Amino acid sequence: MTKTLYAEFTVKPGREERVAEMMRELTERVRREPGNELFMPYTRESNPRKYFVFEVYRDDDAFQEHITAEYGAKFNAELAGHIEEDGSVLTWLQAVK
Repeated sequence: MTKTLYAEFTVKPGREERVAEMMRELTERVRREPGNELFMPYTRESNPRKYFVFEVYRDDDAFQEHITAEYGAKFNAELAGHIEEDGSVLTWLQAVK
């Protein structure tokens, strides 16, 4: 069963360019993960400092590989200094059947 979620965070004013660069780099790496099915970062049209990242992984194991990747840990450590929240706010989704 796939693991589906979205992550949200708000970039601090003046940090937009760096976070966009970080997201581009992270997106390239995550999309190469064998268990990643979809990784789509967005910003809100009405407020480009607000990010919404939609993610789908093949299964629990694929998600565990994702969250334990060294580059992800480095990304999250740096991101913490650029966003208003303590970290990305995750919302888990379940398909309607």
